[in-house]
Amino acid sequence: MKKFLFILLAVSGFSFAQIAEKAEDISPLLIGEKIPKQDLISVDNKAVSTSDIFNKKTVLIIYRGGWCPYCTSQLMEMQEIENQIIALGYQIVAISPDSPKFLKETTKEDKLNYQLFSDSDGKFSEALGIAFKRDKPKLEKYSEGKNPGFLPVPTVYILDENREIEFLYINPNYTKRLKGKMLLAVLKSLEN
Repeated sequence: MKKFLFILLAVSGFSFAQIAEKAEDISPLLIGEKIPKQDLISVDNKAVSTSDIFNKKTVLIIYRGGWCPYCTSQLMEMQEIENQIIALGYQIVAISPDSPKFLKETTKEDKLNYQLFSDSDGKFSEALGIAFKRDKPKLEKYSEGKNPGFLPVPTVYILDENREIEFLYINPNYTKRLKGKMLLAVLKSLEN
């Protein structure tokens, strides 16, 4: 019984360890690894599996929320180059801790055509290894009470049609984002 209890505690401690104390302490999934199968919530408040979302080549943007001016800038820049990304054979998908209600607001305000999904409970960011602890007040509002006190470090993944990571850009300094020109250059180099 003691052995079982110890294993149970070790396993539960391991899963909690996925949410880092600080942004600098994260351990993201890396090139060659697969995005986990998990449900996200659509703008229409429906559960959708990542295996259905990422069944084609994808530029995946994980952002802090529509309330973040750096995130909004990044989302708008992706909208500006969306046609070029699509021409290269990729879709754009963006995920944040915002609830579907706030995702709808972001979509309308920023006139975004691509898909946004909610990870309000943080399970997806935690599985990616990019979640870190944060104070709840603002997060609680935008997740409509579902955020347990985390933020994702802003990340851009490029995925193949099998959910395998071909490229990633991540920086614990949330003010530093991958520029559209650089993203297009990376996408073109992956085609060769």
